[in-house]
Amino acid sequence: MASTTDHVTPEPFVTASEEGQALWSAGALVVVKADSAATGGVSALVEHIAAPGFETPYHVHHAEDEFFYVVDGEIECYHGDTGEEVVRAGPNDTVFLPRDIPHGFHVVSAHDCRMVIGLTPGGFEAFFVEAGEPAGAMETPPPGEIDGEALATLGSKYRLDILGPIPR
Repeated sequence: MASTTDHVTPEPFVTASEEGQALWSAGALVVVKADSAATGGVSALVEHIAAPGFETPYHVHHAEDEFFYVVDGEIECYHGDTGEEVVRAGPNDTVFLPRDIPHGFHVVSAHDCRMVIGLTPGGFEAFFVEAGEPAGAMETPPPGEIDGEALATLGSKYRLDILGPIPR
């Protein structure tokens, strides 16, 4: 995992709309558009597409901040020590989630939610890669439940704590 202390000078690049590493990861389609290696460690960018009703576990990142830019659909984002704070975000809304603030989100729209997630510094996109499997031409995620224990174990490698389900 690259860090902001790595002194790699990145080169300009474009990732076309149909390009990127597509994965079914933790119940959603994730497409890595810019990874830490390409940005010299300063950031990463992933496209995240999740079905209605999808929800993340309640979790906290200790190494990076996140920006969610909602392209289509709508989410409720819970944050704070007990999940007591809730914001709703829809198309063209941006949610900022600083590191060390517990959070999770739930897709509340009746159709898929498509977001662009920015991570600073980069490196956490590797979690999605390691937790996922190549999407290839699959239109739906592979069957099976999300293995919360496996995600928690993997999360510790990326300074991510899984706290449980979203508290409501």
